[in-house]
Amino acid sequence: MSVIGIVLGLTAIGLFIWLKKDQKMSNDLHEAELNHTHQGMNAMMEDFNNYQVETDRKIADLEKQLVVKSKENERKIMKITESLPSIIRNVVGHIEFARPLDKK
Repeated sequence: MSVIGIVLGLTAIGLFIWLKKDQKMSNDLHEAELNHTHQGMNAMMEDFNNYQVETDRKIADLEKQLVVKSKENERKIMKITESLPSIIRNVVGHIEFARPLDKK
């Protein structure tokens, strides 16, 4: 009986050591996977931050271009509205002094 007890005790100790080793290996694998996931999330966060900064910079540039173009168009319109009365006078002057076509 004591031999059976010793064998069962040694078997239990061996199983305990084997299970402890297996659990350590599983914990190491899970930790490595967690570290890889953490690195991936940090990389995605960094890329997203860079994307946001780049997008904000592009938006600011487009807004500046929009302001420049609108001011340019405003100057063109002002120039046209300033010269419009003289253009109208020239056209009306030609119409007033033109000979009618139907009186031959």
